[in-house]
Amino acid sequence: MRKKGATLTVKKVDEAEREDFFNYNRVCIGAPSYEFLPPLPMMDFLKRKLTLYRKKGYIKPCAPKVPGKNAIIFCTYSGPHTGIDEVTTAGKYMRQVFGHLGFDVKAEWYVMGEFHGSEELGTKGRLGDIRGRPNDAGLAKIENGTAKLISSLMS
Repeated sequence: MRKKGATLTVKKVDEAEREDFFNYNRVCIGAPSYEFLPPLPMMDFLKRKLTLYRKKGYIKPCAPKVPGKNAIIFCTYSGPHTGIDEVTTAGKYMRQVFGHLGFDVKAEWYVMGEFHGSEELGTKGRLGDIRGRPNDAGLAKIENGTAKLISSLMS
């Protein structure tokens, strides 16, 4: 994103509690998939945000788009799991939060990573041998997709 001239503010969930999504033109939010959903800290964070925005009247019937407000969702996954079907539920959960806020979700990215802690689970699951993932080719694909998206949003 920086290579394309985008200004970034990067925060962990526990640092972002006071951030107002509406202060930004683009919000990127990501989490790993854990039991088909974002991990509990991320889910709790998003629920608190929805509660706050509901109280402020930002969540409206039919979720009208807010001009100039965009979101990008990304999720990571790995190992012995069922693959992309398991992680998309986590991405769709986060996507819906921004949909309710009226943000235009421009992309959902799912990134496979190496499973650490068990060679068997990192080499013999449905995803095959995923040691070293994401690899250079996977990272280049993410970088190219990000560059195209940011260029389209900044033009």
